[in-house]
Amino acid sequence: MKKFDLPLLADVLFYGVAAWFLTLGVVRYFRAPLWVSLLTASLLSLAVSGAVFLILYTRHRRVAVTKSARERKEKLLLHLALERPERVTALLASALTADGRQAQCTDAGLTVDGMRAVPMFTMQPLSADAVALLLREYGEEPFTLWCNALTPEAARLLASFGRKGVEQDEVFDLFERTEATPERLICGEIPRPKFRAKLKRTFSKKNARPFFVSGIFLLLFSLFALYPVYYLISGCVLLIAAICTRLVGFG
Repeated sequence: MKKFDLPLLADVLFYGVAAWFLTLGVVRYFRAPLWVSLLTASLLSLAVSGAVFLILYTRHRRVAVTKSARERKEKLLLHLALERPERVTALLASALTADGRQAQCTDAGLTVDGMRAVPMFTMQPLSADAVALLLREYGEEPFTLWCNALTPEAARLLASFGRKGVEQDEVFDLFERTEATPERLICGEIPRPKFRAKLKRTFSKKNARPFFVSGIFLLLFSLFALYPVYYLISGCVLLIAAICTRLVGFG
């Protein structure tokens, strides 16, 4: 797990705080002493937080790994689509050689284990028209098409002529398995929203109304809740946020 797993921390904190306030409200409703209510709420909150952590830890870890792999795959495929054809051919030959295949780059193109390989990485899935052009160009010569993706029509056309297509998952697996992914990728470092941009978006003046409406509803709900302090505090915080956002918010 990363040093700060914010989604996991947020889930644990949410369920722990919710359990604390709920328990405190229920115990106080039955007129238990204050120290008993606080102790019971704290112990149950810790138990709930621990249980939530144990349940969600594996799930968050699995999601994080999947997300990281998906991002690496997208960056690799984007690089292959934007790189010059001769460099793509060289990269593919290097990966295949590292995988124990007989890959050779010649003036006629790339051959793998004696069969022609045709790299054609594009931003959009290859259409049936693109596959038809390849079939016309190579005629009876067998070949394997390496690409990001094929449309269903293109895949059926390719299969009907006994040709094989290698798509994004197999391409990514090859480069990951052989550690052949280039260190510097085209558009590999896509800028992420900075903290100031996120802050400006959160405290935009247009958010004053949602803050205000939410605060009013929480204050109204406190009139009917068993333990109104949470709703009173939350409602007041939202109303103050609405006022501050309206007065000094961004844009």
